[in-house]
Amino acid sequence: MSSDKVKLAYHGGVPVIDFAKWHTGGSQEEKQTISSQLASACKSVGFVFIVNHLMPHEKISDAFSWSKKMFDLEQKQKMLAPHPPGHVVHRGYSWPGLEKVSNSMGDEDDPELVNKLRQVSDVKESYEIGSDKYPEQPNVWLPDHVLPGFREFMTDFYWDSWENAKMILKAMAIGIGLDDEDYFLRYHSGHENQLRLLHYPPVPAANIEDQSMTRMAAHSDWASITMLFQDDCGGLQIENPNKKDDFIAAEPLQDAIVLNVGDLLQRWSNDTLKSTLHRVTLPPRQDRFSGDENWTRARYSIPYFVGPKEKAVIETIQECVSDTNPAKYKPIKWDEYRLMRGSMQYEAPKTSGACEA
Repeated sequence: MSSDKVKLAYHGGVPVIDFAKWHTGGSQEEKQTISSQLASACKSVGFVFIVNHLMPHEKISDAFSWSKKMFDLEQKQKMLAPHPPGHVVHRGYSWPGLEKVSNSMGDEDDPELVNKLRQVSDVKESYEIGSDKYPEQPNVWLPDHVLPGFREFMTDFYWDSWENAKMILKAMAIGIGLDDEDYFLRYHSGHENQLRLLHYPPVPAANIEDQSMTRMAAHSDWASITMLFQDDCGGLQIENPNKKDDFIAAEPLQDAIVLNVGDLLQRWSNDTLKSTLHRVTLPPRQDRFSGDENWTRARYSIPYFVGPKEKAVIETIQECVSDTNPAKYKPIKWDEYRLMRGSMQYEAPKTSGACEA
């Protein structure tokens, strides 16, 4: 079945794909249908809701409970696991204003651009977690006594998320017409991924509307794929695939994984798969506001970024090259690409010897 001719169900403007038959004894034909649907959605929209995946409702609910417990800690407690200075190591707690997300590629040697981007703060805080067997990105854990059980749960959730990612990568390979369903898996070990806990605190809606603050500006993700779990607050928007600079709401769908293609996979597939701009802004319904100043409700989300092995060299998939779609990209090393993209999000460490009080 060609992925260009499949029918898709939609939730709002985002395709919905049911993976139940993939992991419950479905036939090869049923798996092929799922794979074709996935590829079709990722070619046309770049975002998809995945339902009936491997992550149980209880595990997702517990993950949000743990995330809220962590962000509810006193600031001095959260600062016991601070994000390291600079952009090289992306682990630990980032306080509001530390990170600035943008759509800059990171290959621009332009200090003025960096300063301009940072003039509008992202009103969010995050906590980054990875594999404990990835020495290039060592975890920065809270001390166990601060939040007992947090490290154990999040480590399990990280690897449970990887099981879902493996399933998706297999389906993606089949969907774009590769004979080897493990093609993408050979480039990924699971150790180079990143689990991120995100909290968007309440802010006056007017500050988002006049752009003096942002929750998260329009951007694309860097890596292979992103899997997102989101609460019921809303605010995630994706660029309309048929109209540039027009954004549509990816309204919450309970327990669904919001999957999107990353820039690396778009490059890898020679633009066959689409990495779509997305942003986090105001919740879509007026009842999401409260108080005299029309404050937004807090939002929590948990993205899981899936990246290849540190030293992987990513070259255009030959099955995605044709006379009408010649190869567009040179081979790239993942570790170099990751550092280039990260350089715009975190300020370089200060070298003056000054320290913060």
